[in-house]
Amino acid sequence: MDIHLKKLYQKLLASYITSKKEDHLYSVQQLSKWFLEKRIPPDEVVNMHVKAMKEQYPDMPDDLKASFDLLIEIMIGYGISYREKEKLVNRHRELENEIEVAVGMQQTLLPDGPPKLGGVDIGVVSVAAKQMSGDYYNFVDHGSGSLGIAIADIIGKGIPAALCMSMIKYAMDRLDDQPSAPLSPSQVLRDLNTVVERNVDPSMFITMVYGVYDSLNHQFRYATAGHEPGLYYCHETGEFVDLETKGLVLGVSREVRYPEYKIRLSPQDAIILFSDGVTECKVDGRFIERDMLKEIIRTHIHLPAQEAVETIHQALYDMCGYKIRDDQTIVILKRDADEMDTGDPEQKEVVGE
Repeated sequence: MDIHLKKLYQKLLASYITSKKEDHLYSVQQLSKWFLEKRIPPDEVVNMHVKAMKEQYPDMPDDLKASFDLLIEIMIGYGISYREKEKLVNRHRELENEIEVAVGMQQTLLPDGPPKLGGVDIGVVSVAAKQMSGDYYNFVDHGSGSLGIAIADIIGKGIPAALCMSMIKYAMDRLDDQPSAPLSPSQVLRDLNTVVERNVDPSMFITMVYGVYDSLNHQFRYATAGHEPGLYYCHETGEFVDLETKGLVLGVSREVRYPEYKIRLSPQDAIILFSDGVTECKVDGRFIERDMLKEIIRTHIHLPAQEAVETIHQALYDMCGYKIRDDQTIVILKRDADEMDTGDPEQKEVVGE
């Protein structure tokens, strides 16, 4: 410890012992704050006090000296614990800084917002349960009025999930380079499955749904990889249909085929895609039923798509007591009301792998 500090402490101790004035206590309090700021461990403070006492009372009885020696030995244990705690605090602070950087990087992987596409209204909301999200969503412009929509849920959280997210994002970036001959949803998932199977730890898996909306014919073609089934909303009947989900999660096996399905949307029909964090909400200790989720969506589906997804998420958040168990992502794609209804009248079919 600094020799000037020791002399200051000796002077302060001697002055207090002599005068016993309370105004000295303010100086002591300030000195205590300084000790804390400089992270001086308690054993060093006690040792400094003992030396100051011996300077003040050179003829101190041996028994009293021995008691001080015992106190120093006890405080050494406190000092060791203090230093270990300081190491943990510093390491925690470093990890927090690293996580903040990772969160910032993760945000750059997500689109700024839903894109504009003639004839449809698109809304998206994605909320992390903790600092870092395991959910990923993306939009891919295939040109000629076609838009790719992806939602992925990485089974695993934290920085490893963020790294997987970046890999998925950059693997999908090449889809933008093929506007004249876009890959089918089934082929997109097959390609991504190969990337994940080769590069991701076997303990981590990724569920995903990828669809392409053709705004000229108002058809939505999609394929899934073990993802939470989305919903098709029919405005005319007010009913919901669960989307088919028959593909295996990404990364389990290289030889996987993903069935592809097609749905045609009439005016004001909608496609609702979401991660399993939505259906894992707990109300009164029980997971929310899909029928309840459909009723919540039905209540708000008439709103503009962005307002609808935000209101639906808020309704779920309120019902669950303002606690999110898992990351939640919701995407709504809704055909405009004033679009002319032309084309194939069939609503849903399997179009092959």
